[in-house]
Amino acid sequence: MIQRLVIFGVGLIGGSLALALREAGAVGEVVGCSRNPENLEEAQRLGVIDRWTTDPVEACRDAEVGVLAVPLGSMQGLAAALAGHWPKDALLTDVGSSKQAVIDAVRSGFGQLPRNFVAGHPIAGTEKSGVAAAFPELFRGRLVILTPADETNPIAADRIGAMWRAAGARVEFMTPGHHDHVLAATSHLPHVLAFALVESLARLSESDEIFHYAAGGFRDFTRIASSDPVVWRDICVANRDAILEVLERFQRDLDSLREVIVRGDARNLEARFAFAKQARDRFSENMQVQLDQ
Repeated sequence: MIQRLVIFGVGLIGGSLALALREAGAVGEVVGCSRNPENLEEAQRLGVIDRWTTDPVEACRDAEVGVLAVPLGSMQGLAAALAGHWPKDALLTDVGSSKQAVIDAVRSGFGQLPRNFVAGHPIAGTEKSGVAAAFPELFRGRLVILTPADETNPIAADRIGAMWRAAGARVEFMTPGHHDHVLAATSHLPHVLAFALVESLARLSESDEIFHYAAGGFRDFTRIASSDPVVWRDICVANRDAILEVLERFQRDLDSLREVIVRGDARNLEARFAFAKQARDRFSENMQVQLDQ
C-alpha cells in the first residue's frame, strides 16, 4: 500500500497508473503536480488525483513514491526543482521512453543519482494523450521494463516492480543502453515512419483526395501519428544515436525492396512478404498469450 503517491505530469500514463493502483486498492492519497492548473483540476474532477499543486517542493511533502511522467525534455529541470526537497527514503521512478537520457537528466538535476531512483518504461499507451484519456486497464498484461542504474538500491527496484505488478503489468529488468537500442527498433522507428508517411502525403497537392479514399490499412498503420508531437520530439532527440542506427538499417532494407519491385521479381516479393507475415503472426500470438495470462 502506497500511502502517498505523487504524479509529476498527470496525463495518459501517470493518470492510468493512479487509476490502476486505486482499483487494486494499492494506493492511499494521490497528489498531482504540473505547471497546468486546468489539467490538474480536470484530473481531480475525474477522480484520478485527490489534490494537486503546481509547486514541486510542496508536492514532495510526505511523499512515499513519486512518478516523473513529464516529457523527456523537462526531466532535468524537474529533477533540479526536487533536489534537496525529495524525502530521502521516498522512492522515485519515471515512465520515459529513453532510459539513459532520463538517468543522465535525473543525475544532473539532483547533482547525483538518488539511490531510490528506479528508471522505468511501461510498454503501453495509445495515440491519445491527456488525463481524460487515462483508464485503469492500460497496463493490464503489458510489459514494464525497469532499468536500474549502478547506484540504484535493489530494494527500491523491487518495490517499484511491485507497484507496477499491482497495476496489472508484467515486469522485466534490462540495462538502460540495451533498452534504448531495443525500443529504438520496436517503438521509436514505427512512430518516426508513421509521422513521416502522414507528413509526406499531407504535403501532396492532391492530399485531400488521398485521405478521402484512405481505408483501414492507412488508418491502422498511421494511428500512432496522432501521438503527442512534443513527447516524440524529445524521444527522437534523447535516443538519437540508437534511432539513427535502426533507421539506417531500415533504409537499406527499403532500398533493397525497392530494387525487387523495380525488377518485378514476384517470387522474391512473395517470399519477403511471407516471411514478414509469419513474423507478425508469431508476435500477435505471443502477445495474446501474455494478455490472457
